[in-house]
Amino acid sequence: MLNLKEKILFYFLVSLLVFSAISWALVFYYSKTESRPNYGGEYIEGIIGQPIRVNPILAQSNDVDGDISQIIYNSLFKYDSRGQIIPDLAESYELDEEKTTYTIHLRNNVQWHDGEKFNADDVLFTANLISDPAYKSPLRSNWQGIEAQKIDDYTLSFKVRNPYVGFLNNLTFGILPKHIWEGILPDNFHLSELNLEPIGTGPYKYSSFQKDSKGNILSYKMISNPAYFEGKPYISKLTFNFYIDETSALDAYNRKEIMGINSLPSQKISDIKIQKSGNVHKFDLPRYYAVFFNQTKSVPIASDEVRQALNLATNRQEIIEKVLNGNGQPAFSSFLPGMAGYSEEIETNSFNLDKANELLETNKWVRGEDGVRVKDEVKLEINLVTTDWEELAQTAEILKSQWERAGARINVTPYSISDIQQNYIRPREYEALLFGQVLGADPDPYSFWHSNQKKDPGLNLSLFGTDDTDKLVEEGRVEFDAEKRAASYKKFQEELGKEVPAIFIYSPEYIYPVAKKVQGIDIQTLVSPSRRFSDINHWYIKTKRIWK
Repeated sequence: MLNLKEKILFYFLVSLLVFSAISWALVFYYSKTESRPNYGGEYIEGIIGQPIRVNPILAQSNDVDGDISQIIYNSLFKYDSRGQIIPDLAESYELDEEKTTYTIHLRNNVQWHDGEKFNADDVLFTANLISDPAYKSPLRSNWQGIEAQKIDDYTLSFKVRNPYVGFLNNLTFGILPKHIWEGILPDNFHLSELNLEPIGTGPYKYSSFQKDSKGNILSYKMISNPAYFEGKPYISKLTFNFYIDETSALDAYNRKEIMGINSLPSQKISDIKIQKSGNVHKFDLPRYYAVFFNQTKSVPIASDEVRQALNLATNRQEIIEKVLNGNGQPAFSSFLPGMAGYSEEIETNSFNLDKANELLETNKWVRGEDGVRVKDEVKLEINLVTTDWEELAQTAEILKSQWERAGARINVTPYSISDIQQNYIRPREYEALLFGQVLGADPDPYSFWHSNQKKDPGLNLSLFGTDDTDKLVEEGRVEFDAEKRAASYKKFQEELGKEVPAIFIYSPEYIYPVAKKVQGIDIQTLVSPSRRFSDINHWYIKTKRIWK
């Protein structure tokens, strides 16, 4: 018989042996296996805003609709994790010798969420809806003069009037099912229940949504599509919860009610309380914020030396540090670093307050007793309007401070986004406008800087454009040789730098906080915020181990 001490020692040694065996077995198991994605789990994301029309040909006017449409619907072409355009519902394409006719071959293994087969009729139907003004699609401006024709059930062609190197980007719109939508008349198109209960071909299918007593949508649920042509998605369920602002969404994220936030201002990154269990993804987006000048509304702004001096008086780095907490890069042109044709020479007009003051002095803009410069009884006073979004309002105040050091008086007025769109941008009723522009995957500056786009619904907010600059823009659109196209755009930027129709400020990073247990997010270049879901079928929460 063992005494008490011997029993304790015996059981200790047995426990040590068992622990060692288990540890050795675990080490062996993990060394001989590897973690792989597994099916299951639910991803819950908080989104600021409300869904209105989850319809790919209407969704451009509401970011929430764009997010959900990206998941429900597929397009002929899409952007990969590096921002390169690749086939989606298209399988391949050919371009004729004249570079005006694109023949698209479709996948023949695609089903709609209701089980019907997808084919060329659906693509042609959607393209015709976009082109028809009765349906009021925001995409219509990109579809003028394009002829679409069905060749057979899985082949169709698009013919453009003139060669356009970026045309495939026009084919990234989501496709609607003809058999569902063909009975909806234009007057009812925007009101149809299908806009909130969509049927697409995407990796996730609509399941349900929940409203409160006032009719606000609280949550929107989707389930994985087992028949998805790229394979069943790993995550079984997606839920979007909706919030009125970033503060509410961040509070829910900190309480772990949600696993991600669709977008977070840089200033609020430090407010995340669960840093260890989350990843703060940061992506460059092809967008910039700038002050656009309307020279027809202001005598001082119409003076070349004033616009040049204000450009020199702009300390972009100070704004990036104070407004974005360093999460952005300075912008000096409508082209951003990495884009075809970007010219580093444009950066020579960077911050130089002494040079700004010297330029104004030389051109006889003399400081008065109040510090504001005057020339020929005209005060250097500018009315700057922007949105009431915190980031832009703060940027405007810093610009006011910077430009006043050069002897300008700046009156800043923020407005709501709807007010500024309706009453200022559309009628071009502003002297100076601080606003943003999203460029997309192709650097084509036509929509923003060609003289044909000076009036609404065009996006030329500086009313800029001469015969020479228009020619350079037009040359770039039709030039398929990358080096020649870049050369045209470089010359265009040089003209833009000389005229200073706008002062480009910064390009902010897109901040996307997501819980660490959500894996498989492999985005390197993001074309637009909604495109973060372009490979959501590869995201996963659950894992399994398999033998090597």
